[in-house]
Amino acid sequence: MSTEFTILIVEDDPNVRLGCVQAMQLAGLAVEAVASAEEALPHVTAGQVGVVVTDMRLPKADGLSLIRLCQQFDPSLPAIMITGHGDVTLAVDAMRSGAYDFITKPFSPEVLVDVVRRALEKRLLTSEVAKLRQQLAHRTGIEGKLIGQSDAMKRVRQLVLDVAESPVDILIRGETGCGKELVAQALHDFSHRRDAPYVALNCGGMPDNLLDSELFGHEAGAFTGAQKRRIGKIEHAQGGTLFLDEVESMPMNMQIKLLRVLQERKLERLGSNQSIDVDCRVVAASKDDLLARAQDKTFRLDLYYRLNVVCIELPPLRERREDIPMLMTHFTLLAAQRFNRPQPELSAALMSKLMAYAWPGNVRELRNVADCLVLGVRNGVVDVADTAGAASQSLSEAVDQFERAMINAELQRHGGNVARCAEALNIAKTTLHDKIKRHGL
Repeated sequence: MSTEFTILIVEDDPNVRLGCVQAMQLAGLAVEAVASAEEALPHVTAGQVGVVVTDMRLPKADGLSLIRLCQQFDPSLPAIMITGHGDVTLAVDAMRSGAYDFITKPFSPEVLVDVVRRALEKRLLTSEVAKLRQQLAHRTGIEGKLIGQSDAMKRVRQLVLDVAESPVDILIRGETGCGKELVAQALHDFSHRRDAPYVALNCGGMPDNLLDSELFGHEAGAFTGAQKRRIGKIEHAQGGTLFLDEVESMPMNMQIKLLRVLQERKLERLGSNQSIDVDCRVVAASKDDLLARAQDKTFRLDLYYRLNVVCIELPPLRERREDIPMLMTHFTLLAAQRFNRPQPELSAALMSKLMAYAWPGNVRELRNVADCLVLGVRNGVVDVADTAGAASQSLSEAVDQFERAMINAELQRHGGNVARCAEALNIAKTTLHDKIKRHGL
């Protein structure tokens, strides 16, 4: 296991100490060994220790005192206690003081290596989560709004920055829950219109007659119940940005009126003959293929081309799985702050399960899972019990599980066509055949 961390052995018996060192070296782990707690402290405070393995009985300060000092300095540092046979009470005290595990003498090198590996995996995951938190805390600008390290999200961020200052209308295409409104908000925030209103309207969320009034406004007496003038969303967005979500659900008569506003940049309130100049950027979002809808005569082709000056394709979460750890860390941190609860530990096994899941609800579903984890509520995607005790799964097992799930998903998506699956996964067909056979797919 390649890591920048070192295993620290604290043992006063030179023979036992040598045996532990050799076991670590044979396992390919970097190791340092000292004979006392006093000698161990400088190594711990240097910040390079991944796991502490300490005997209970040491000269001067004992192993239990060392574990407590380690916990005070770095609560995420796993410590493994070596106890004599029958020292159950001491082992329990060690666990209560924050020890990761304990081993009773005599023990085999294999047992020691296995416990150390599991502790080191926990340390590596904790370290990675800490790095992600630090990255999230220091992300400014667009990276703090559109989170993700995948190439797909990098392209989205760059395109947003490229077109934010331009006056063109924009179409955002993506599945439900993948963050289309966040992209629209970013387009507004990084343009010169940022100080003017950002106005959002869900076109599928109201009846036709109300949508007409909401978009274009009305004069007093324009229809029954119109007791006073109302400024519509388009007019209210003057100088700013109008975001039209689910634009594919807009009725045909509304599409005609919207097209005229986009072409002439003028509108008339219901019940008025006065034209009002319109200066707002229109950002529309759709979960459907609007060109296909236009060919089916359920969406106006001329409106499609008017909106589709620039199209931002937002990928679903299953196509940018490498963003899941950062997003999950971000969402659990937000949820912990919102609900005034501690942020749960994200184990390797839990992260593997999150990475393997298909996420039909996309980022919105991931955020819901994060909320449930923080609240301690059962969720259909991840059981709360997965956050505790799941760390017994090794890193190699987690990788195998993720690889199997990813290959299986691609095989299903391509109808079992191995050649297309290999192309999608960017691996050789012979390599994919070997992996399919190994995973029993």
